[in-house]
Amino acid sequence: MRTISARCLIVLTTLLATQGSFAKTRSADLPDMMSVAYEKSVALAKRLEEREGIPAQETLKALQSAKYQPKVVDAVRPPKSPTVKNWTVYRDRFVEPIRIRKGLKFWGENEALLNQATQVYGVPAEVIVAIIGVETIYGEHTGNFRVIDSLSTLGFAYPQGQKDRSDFFQRELEAFFVLCRKAGLDPLEVKGSYAGAVGLGQFMPSSWLNFAVDGDQDQHIDLFHSRADAILSVGNFLKVHGWQAGKTGIVAVDFTRTDALPEVLASDILPKFTNQALTERGIVAQGPVLTDELLALVELVRGEDSPVYVLGGQNFYAVTRYNRSAFYATAVLELAAALRRARP
Repeated sequence: MRTISARCLIVLTTLLATQGSFAKTRSADLPDMMSVAYEKSVALAKRLEEREGIPAQETLKALQSAKYQPKVVDAVRPPKSPTVKNWTVYRDRFVEPIRIRKGLKFWGENEALLNQATQVYGVPAEVIVAIIGVETIYGEHTGNFRVIDSLSTLGFAYPQGQKDRSDFFQRELEAFFVLCRKAGLDPLEVKGSYAGAVGLGQFMPSSWLNFAVDGDQDQHIDLFHSRADAILSVGNFLKVHGWQAGKTGIVAVDFTRTDALPEVLASDILPKFTNQALTERGIVAQGPVLTDELLALVELVRGEDSPVYVLGGQNFYAVTRYNRSAFYATAVLELAAALRRARP
């Protein structure tokens, strides 16, 4: 879709506010850029009415109050000057004393819940603690953007010049309205990240609907305030996305030769090679690995310095389903290991 300006979106929301019935407005009467956004808004409202019983006018009234957020657009727009990824810099943001110290405190305060999550989902306590630490520093930074603003901006005004993800954010906006209805939330009050993620574990609305659980069994899921709900929901998410107790997270690696690197790196973060197949190619695990488990060779670039390599297994890949980044998953698993080492 074409990008619309802040002024266009304001005009659009004014139009939404002044229509007695959304079905009576012909999109042809609107300037082209606004027409596309308007049609998508109407289609979203229709779907919610048909599938969820949420009155279309209620959805459109809420969208009337949505505000275009330039900071949200800036956050997803590629930098004007190309930047070089650097694993060392990224790692130092997350595997650091503050998150370790606060993570140990969070672990101690919620040990019973974390043990429960481990028992039910097979995910070690330190991994759940690490994810919540990386995402929000244990609830300190859950985001200050109104979710309706973030999702409508990215759904209807996604910046040009890069892969268009507007459809994804429109689906999340739809999920957000469903979530608000089910959880009793005011869609104009909920705040989260610039991308619309919410709560201690930063779940997108669709993830909340599909994977969040009622950890404290109070018949209400609250990922903002209930540590039980947040902790067990993170465990459930990882379990559903492939975490298996006893499988490999990350393992250090050494090389007896490097000629097979292009072949092995081609699979990126997807585990594809057995340990034996890697050993035959000169890639040697420096830790225990299950015989039949598939592994990925993960390259962590460090700017102009030589890259770091690790082997990622089934559980590494499960963490990438939370955030599809090798940097992210490796940082989570390294923070988890640091927490485990530091625990009394």
